[in-house]
Amino acid sequence: MTNLTSAPGDIAQISGEVHITSQGHGEVQHGDHPDVRLFGLATFLVADGMTFAGFFAAYLTFRAVNPLPENSNYELELLLPSINTLLLVLSSFTFHRAGRGLLRGEGPTCRRWLVITAALGLAFLAGQMVEYFHLPFGLTDNLFASTFYALTGFHGLHVTLGVICILIVWWQTRSIGRITASNPFGLEAAELYWHFVDGIWLVLYGILYLL
Repeated sequence: MTNLTSAPGDIAQISGEVHITSQGHGEVQHGDHPDVRLFGLATFLVADGMTFAGFFAAYLTFRAVNPLPENSNYELELLLPSINTLLLVLSSFTFHRAGRGLLRGEGPTCRRWLVITAALGLAFLAGQMVEYFHLPFGLTDNLFASTFYALTGFHGLHVTLGVICILIVWWQTRSIGRITASNPFGLEAAELYWHFVDGIWLVLYGILYLL
């Protein structure tokens, strides 16, 4: 039963959980509980991965049911996508170095590796745009083309969001101080997301460019 009492200088005190003082500030007290935020993010990424799995299944089905003619000019170049793959794989290592720097309390080191990671992500996006301009087919040419653009574009959106998250983390470790060695959740969440994006690209690279 709610215990509502009044006292001079206080407006109300409700069950010892919410205190509202005469200055109008509220304080909510929570009991001890495990931090499940990373688990929640991992669950979201699993669901997001199922979306990519649907794209992969659609692409493989289209290729099996409607194979391209042998003389079609749909051969994909490997050089630029391979460079992009190297950039993303390298960015996962640099992000990990940023996390290690934060946990050691080395703020400048952490921020330097974050900037390098963001730069690698932007370089990946630039490389993907260059590839788009040189492809021999357009978005609406056929099922192969539409699925190719949908897969790479959807992944590119994830990379863009990841770069934005990295820059937010960099700012919070630099000026606000919300992400520290004792409170590293923001960086850990962004790093987990980035590794997910990296892993999806490796699968996408194998299916689109190597099969």
